[in-house]
Amino acid sequence: MIKEIKTEEFESELKKNEVVLVEFFGTWCMPCKMLSSILDKVDEKMENKLTILKVDVDANMDLVRKYGVLTTPTLIVFKNEMEVDKVVGFRQEKQIIDLVSQYM
Repeated sequence: MIKEIKTEEFESELKKNEVVLVEFFGTWCMPCKMLSSILDKVDEKMENKLTILKVDVDANMDLVRKYGVLTTPTLIVFKNEMEVDKVVGFRQEKQIIDLVSQYM
């Protein structure tokens, strides 16, 4: 299940799982809206192997600054609470699965 989180939840959510994919999105961002259904499919296919979190850039500026998010959507992969990869812009399902699979 994909969960939208706020700044104060971020660190504790990263600690819960080994590999976490975080989407930084804007509610006004059309590519983000298109990516949402793709992330649902990725979440379903990856079952319990991957946690997917969403962060609203307008409501969580501390995280936006901390991780250098300049464009939405931005996807950041964390492994053991450390940022290991970042991609900017819309991605297809296979591209996202390939991105996270290398860290599992």
